[in-house]
Amino acid sequence: MKIAFIYYDYSSFVKQDYEMLSRHFAVEKVSYRKPNDIFKIARAIFNSDLTYSWFASGHSFIAVLFSKMLGKRSMVVAGGYDVAYEPEINYGQYTLGRVKRLYADCVLKNADVILAVSRFTEGEVLARTKPRMIRVIYNGIDTDKFVAEIEKEKLVITVASGTKDVIRLKGIDAFARAAEHIPGTRFRVLGLLDSDRKILAAKYPFPNLELCGRMSQTDLISCYQKASVYCQLSYRESFGVALAEAMSCECVPVVTERAALPEVVGDTGIYVPYDDEKATAKAIEDALRSDKGRKARERVKSHFSVKMREAELLKEVMMISR
Repeated sequence: MKIAFIYYDYSSFVKQDYEMLSRHFAVEKVSYRKPNDIFKIARAIFNSDLTYSWFASGHSFIAVLFSKMLGKRSMVVAGGYDVAYEPEINYGQYTLGRVKRLYADCVLKNADVILAVSRFTEGEVLARTKPRMIRVIYNGIDTDKFVAEIEKEKLVITVASGTKDVIRLKGIDAFARAAEHIPGTRFRVLGLLDSDRKILAAKYPFPNLELCGRMSQTDLISCYQKASVYCQLSYRESFGVALAEAMSCECVPVVTERAALPEVVGDTGIYVPYDDEKATAKAIEDALRSDKGRKARERVKSHFSVKMREAELLKEVMMISR
């Protein structure tokens, strides 16, 4: 089978799906960055049996449209931002105007299969429209790579990568203020843009708070392995890949009870209200005394392993091709 793999941003989870599918099928990946790329997409779809796109947006609208015109099947991953509407924090494609919403609506309604990354995301899709078919396939974590190999330190971390007002989205203010309540513990924010680092450094000049920029996966894994606690204090998460990676490295999770986070954490962590620094500080202190790290890793292995995602993707592709 030949698959046209259409994407806009070649992020780690997009790359992961490409590599998975390439192990079983002939896959041609095509990036959409400028209008002329439409011709590359059309050619790839013409020569394929199936199109596979990440995120319901403009590039997948083109993929689904051409697939219908050429009599080809189409699959689209609903990954979170593409189906989100959070006007309180100005987050989600559905806050961007009529054209963006139209693209997403057309994709969700006309693709042959929508693959949601969580039950929460599935619910968001169903609130928008009634797809032809929708399946939940959780993101996959390589538990052979994300593993605890060194002794844990008294270190609490969170990841704040992204460009869409990550300070509010990821609850970084509460994380930073919690650091002031526990001066004997090191806190570290990873993945910040330089502009966000400057804002946070000016607001929270605490000696036990370290603000870090983007880093390699090797350095990120090293941080996960050292940390005892991982915080995901987000307003919203469609899944929480960094959270699951940290859990795989036996970090005890402290998270808000919002969106898909309870699906990932289950009973292996501690829940706190959004933007509540005192509750967060207490939860972190409890987590530092907890022995739930191994239980958190076992949950990732049993529910969110990369092998499970690959098997589910393969099954869905084979079913749609019949």
